[in-house]
Amino acid sequence: MEGILALFIPIVAVGGFFAWMIALSPVGKAFAERLRHGPSTGGTSEDHAELVESVEQLRREVAELAERVDFTERLLGQQKVVEQIGKGRP
Repeated sequence: MEGILALFIPIVAVGGFFAWMIALSPVGKAFAERLRHGPSTGGTSEDHAELVESVEQLRREVAELAERVDFTERLLGQQKVVEQIGKGRP
């Protein structure tokens, strides 16, 4: 029984040290702040609408960029074909 207790002493000491360090870190402070004020309600419907609009705008921009990449790939592909045709003629 004393052997098991002697095994737990360093484990508890090291675990307590790391728990203390986490409590002093910014993560521990943020967790304590959340415990004090309770869980967040998630924001207002205006915040939600703004986020949805931002995501939609990002989707439009990504689609536009994808079109530009496709155009550039086609343009470069045509240039390679022209170069290969030019090399084929002596």
